[in-house]
Amino acid sequence: MTTLFSDLADLPQRLSHPDVRDLAWALTSPPLLEATPWPQRHPLTASRWSREPGRLADWLIAQDDDGSALEAWLASHPTRRLGLYYERLWQFALSRAPDIRLLAANLPIRRSGHTLGELDLLLRDEEGVHHQELAIKLYFGPPKGDGRDPELWLGPDSQDRLARKLQHLSQHQLPLSTSAAARDALDALSIDHLTAELWLGGYLFYPWPPGCAAPSGASPSHLRGRWLHRAALPELLATSPDGRWQPLPRRAWLAPARISGTDVWSADTFTAWLDNLPPQSPPQLLARLEPEKENGRSWLEAERVFLVSDNWPERTDAGVPLPPGPARKDTSGSS
Repeated sequence: MTTLFSDLADLPQRLSHPDVRDLAWALTSPPLLEATPWPQRHPLTASRWSREPGRLADWLIAQDDDGSALEAWLASHPTRRLGLYYERLWQFALSRAPDIRLLAANLPIRRSGHTLGELDLLLRDEEGVHHQELAIKLYFGPPKGDGRDPELWLGPDSQDRLARKLQHLSQHQLPLSTSAAARDALDALSIDHLTAELWLGGYLFYPWPPGCAAPSGASPSHLRGRWLHRAALPELLATSPDGRWQPLPRRAWLAPARISGTDVWSADTFTAWLDNLPPQSPPQLLARLEPEKENGRSWLEAERVFLVSDNWPERTDAGVPLPPGPARKDTSGSS
């Protein structure tokens, strides 16, 4: 699969406004997967921006110079959920993209008074009408077992799984637009025919140590990081290149971090934060930052690492034990 806007891959980190950087990242980052159980399509495929990426770059730079329109858009429907924030960024771009008409977003489909689900996006372009499901996902690869198995890739809360997300997309979310229940909602928008596709963005995090294979169907250009249990952090810090380490708040999990020199943490501040982090804290996303080479006024993300508790994950949602962290004795008898 050809990744649209690969020439703009470095643009998000060059922008200053945090939300605009996330917007640029959402539009230009590669998908997690190349092979999917349902057609995958970049929502801007038929836009003039895809044929002339310089126009998209100019538009994003203009938003960076004046982020008031995006700020107002996001403030009109505030959310703390990363997935909804990602969707709102896409809605903003598609409502302004040339050659695209955004027909509906988060359109509820109901039957007999019950909501069966929502259609993330309905848009019209020169190739027709499209129902597109968007997802932003972060998955951790297995420290044991075959990394090629999507069932073994877990979300930070250890409940979500890559295989199950793909199954839910292909068996429920994407077929919903062609179901009988959707007909009234589509008729109200004068939509006779559409095609359903997905777009799955995000990062894959590989265990450190020892690493694992990429999941089956992964895009060769997918974005990646590492994850490790807390007991392994001292070794990672001792062997990492120079830089500053700092946790990123959930809202900053999309685009690579860019932090001003006045806000970057010192080594002592990071050590104090780590000392006060509860042992059973939920996964924390850490960034290793290096000074910007051009002017040194900002620090840029060089790598990202998820730090998890030493017994993460203890059990799956199905009650099946998973490999323990290094600080927990394995009493299961399995190798």
